[in-house]
Amino acid sequence: MRFGLVGTGYWARVTHAVALAREPVVDFTGVWGRDPGRAAELAEELGVQSYLEYESMLEDVEAVDFSVPPNVQAELAVRAAKAGKHLLLEKPIATSPEVARHLEAAVEEEGVATVVFFTTSFVEAQREWLADLARTNGWRGGWVQWITSALAPGSPYSASAWRQEKGALWDLGPHALFILSAALGSVVDVAADAGAGDLVHLVLHHQGGATSTVSMTLEGPPEAGHFEITLWGDSGLSTMPLGSTSPEEALCVALQELVECATTGERAHPCDVHFGRHVVELLARAEDSIAGRPAAHESA
Repeated sequence: MRFGLVGTGYWARVTHAVALAREPVVDFTGVWGRDPGRAAELAEELGVQSYLEYESMLEDVEAVDFSVPPNVQAELAVRAAKAGKHLLLEKPIATSPEVARHLEAAVEEEGVATVVFFTTSFVEAQREWLADLARTNGWRGGWVQWITSALAPGSPYSASAWRQEKGALWDLGPHALFILSAALGSVVDVAADAGAGDLVHLVLHHQGGATSTVSMTLEGPPEAGHFEITLWGDSGLSTMPLGSTSPEEALCVALQELVECATTGERAHPCDVHFGRHVVELLARAEDSIAGRPAAHESA
């Protein structure tokens, strides 16, 4: 299937471009970016075409792989869907529920296939862990603890304007919501509170009665870096293995599954635009929950 890449930033280069060039089911056709010079440079490195006009790339491809900020991605993805192109989307698919619903409606209207790249969803060790959980009843809750220094000087993400603005809630939150939803059932309600910097704490209520918590930040000290997802229940504790799959290998799986959905006509996927829209709604609800709480000095 002929794919075009939208994006020329760090993640586009080290993950998306690598996977598109490597995956056998993909005919990597070309690159378009908001900076024509960077698009031309990346295309030359990859031996593919560089496009000056987004519409010109859409005319040459059957599917589009996006690696741009969510507020940029949503508008471009709507245009691609209306042109009948299948979509490999990054998380979050947008930063407002209204925009996410608009994208979802365009996808529904045109009947194109979609997959959203929630990285852990495409890692074999983590899929096996989720399958094991499904074979064991009695999981009552769980927690995610995620401390990174992704916004520290020297990090490849430190210059990411949308991450600086939206913080861990919108960057790490989608991954946490996917894993906990898959493990404990769909999230039906969320409450949130914030700490220093972008530190955020979520309390999730799942369909079926389980509850879970998430604590995460992009501004933690490097010495405190930590990632853990653990469930608890009648069988004790179960912690998700980290696995050894690289992000580009996980993206190859996502590309394979998008092509399969597109070619078989089976549009449903656990990580499609509908789930992506639900995640955006939950994140917005969490943001509203934080905004509605009194400041620390007011509640003292």
